[in-house]
Amino acid sequence: MNKLKIIKTSEMNNLSKVFIAELEDGRLIEFVESVQPPRTINEKWVLIISTLAGCPVKCLMCDAGHYFKGKLSGEEMIAQIEYLVKDKFPSGKVETDMLKIQFARLGEPSMNINVIDVLKWLPSRFIGVNILPSISSIAPKGFDLFFERLISVRQNTYRYKDFQMQFSIHTTDVEKRNKIIPVKKMSFEEIAVIGEKMYREGFRKIALNFALMKDSPLDVNVLSKYFSPDIFMVKITPVNPTYSKLRNEIESFFNAYEEDKNYLIDEIRSAGYDVILSIGEKDENLVGSNCGQFIVSHLNNEYKLCDGYTRV
Repeated sequence: MNKLKIIKTSEMNNLSKVFIAELEDGRLIEFVESVQPPRTINEKWVLIISTLAGCPVKCLMCDAGHYFKGKLSGEEMIAQIEYLVKDKFPSGKVETDMLKIQFARLGEPSMNINVIDVLKWLPSRFIGVNILPSISSIAPKGFDLFFERLISVRQNTYRYKDFQMQFSIHTTDVEKRNKIIPVKKMSFEEIAVIGEKMYREGFRKIALNFALMKDSPLDVNVLSKYFSPDIFMVKITPVNPTYSKLRNEIESFFNAYEEDKNYLIDEIRSAGYDVILSIGEKDENLVGSNCGQFIVSHLNNEYKLCDGYTRV
């Protein structure tokens, strides 16, 4: 098993804890454990691990895109999970009603085929535990093999288990989506096909994630054209405080359009979609554990944000 050298941690009131670790070859990664109030750790425990050492995508609002040192091995991903388990449950036996494992701290998971092996490993490691794997992807072009194998894992290893699949598209405007996520990506038609193959009736729907920004529209007509509300749901989140957000002068939809926010959600629901408005704990911004945040980027930045990373 690969060993991790913890070089720094950031923690907030038992809400979340971020670990910065050095791999055996000197690369830096980060991983997180957290709870989601009002649930306690005995009800739901969330682990968020890195799949890459940094990320090559460079989404406009994400701090992780300015550091990339390649993909992680399956053992390096498993080492993160085992470290978090032993840190919280020294016996190695996890005692919680739900163990959610997100492949979403650093890196686009589809760019690392080793993620598939870890997904296959999880049920044998956590026998008797209600595990919820979570894959969040921007749907980059050219990684068909990953998605083929992911569909197979969903339909076989997790055939009778819940599984969370999320596509982060952020806007229905294709031109603005290309600007926000500056790599070649699958079309909405291609994403819909993958989602339809992954969905299992009776389990949670495929999520379309929108970290909504000012002037980046979410058009319900576009949603309805490509994504069936019987298979897909909509998840709306704020843009968290990051250096990239500041540098690219991004304004979160929530700051600019409080009245329109409620109107938009009602409009999406009227089209038949389930909608989750996912606003995390603000304290998580302070420890740098929210999506888009990367503590290494903060430590290397001379300017310091006033609404994020302040407890690092």
